[in-house]
Amino acid sequence: MDTAAIAFTFLRILAFILGVLIVLSAIVTAVKTFVVPRGVQDPLARLLFRSTRAIFRLLAHGKDYDRQDRIMAFYAPVTLLLLPVVLLVVVQIGYMFLYWAVEPRPFFDLFELSGSSLLTLGSAERETYISKILEFSEATIGLILIALLIAYLPTMYAAFSRRETAVALWDGRAGTPPTVAMMINRTWRTGELTDMGEIWLAWQIWFSELEESHTSLASLAFFRSPRPGRSWITAAGNVLDSAAFMLAAVDIPFDPKAAFCLRSGFLALRHIADYFSIPYDPDPDPNAPISISRYEFDQVWEEMAQDGVPLKADKEQAWRDFQGWRVNYDAVLLQIASLIMAPYAPWISDRSAVGQSGKVAK
Repeated sequence: MDTAAIAFTFLRILAFILGVLIVLSAIVTAVKTFVVPRGVQDPLARLLFRSTRAIFRLLAHGKDYDRQDRIMAFYAPVTLLLLPVVLLVVVQIGYMFLYWAVEPRPFFDLFELSGSSLLTLGSAERETYISKILEFSEATIGLILIALLIAYLPTMYAAFSRRETAVALWDGRAGTPPTVAMMINRTWRTGELTDMGEIWLAWQIWFSELEESHTSLASLAFFRSPRPGRSWITAAGNVLDSAAFMLAAVDIPFDPKAAFCLRSGFLALRHIADYFSIPYDPDPDPNAPISISRYEFDQVWEEMAQDGVPLKADKEQAWRDFQGWRVNYDAVLLQIASLIMAPYAPWISDRSAVGQSGKVAK
């Protein structure tokens, strides 16, 4: 065997190995995205989501928030539908290398054979047994990828529906955009201020489900609410702020369910932040600065005092207690709100440029 033949054989071996690696990368991405029940990042999926996000941000750049919201509402669904298409293309490219390694042919023949096998059309065939095996395996992978997407979408939208039901219910209590003052004042006027235990428990469960769904189904974080002024992150932030304010400042018996709701909430946001590589201090100093100023706290205090809400005598201690609660989720709350381009909400997305341009009042 001459040198040229040896080199060509070696090249075919390399092509076969490369094809196997390319196909495996697509399979691993599909398993991580559609099958593994935990938040596992994948380079290919991350590249697709970031690339698509950059395009959508470019389209939304310079527009008012309402138009930004309409544009970004398509970001997650479009990217999710693109993912299996990209995976199928990657599989097709990988098998083109495999077919060439087994039976060298012109590019167009390889493209036709791989595409025909992947989509189970069967319009292009090869006679060798190993080529037949490759055809059947590629067709199987194509069917599995499509089946995974079909099974994935109902799970995704079921989780979305549960999330948004709670957000809509909170809207009736805290308003749109949700505010601490509105939530506590309405609760005070309806006589529920000392009877919030079941509500805090319901939101503790919601936070647990949120943590599971928004890490294992990470694209859910970017699915926007049906109404432009609502968002899961602004509702979550307002629930946490309301619980923190009631524990710190409202003169009612201590409610452990509110404290557990707070803890479940900031842990859920931290775990979501971990998935998106958002930095935060896992053990912050209770006296560390927060994004809410003392002046803003005092404004809400005075508004509640005017409405007759019973407040604790020591205002200074109430501020320190509120600060000690808020510091646990302050950084992750604001960064997640910025990441998903959340609508305007006081103490949450109003700390970012997106929030400043997107005021939606009711």
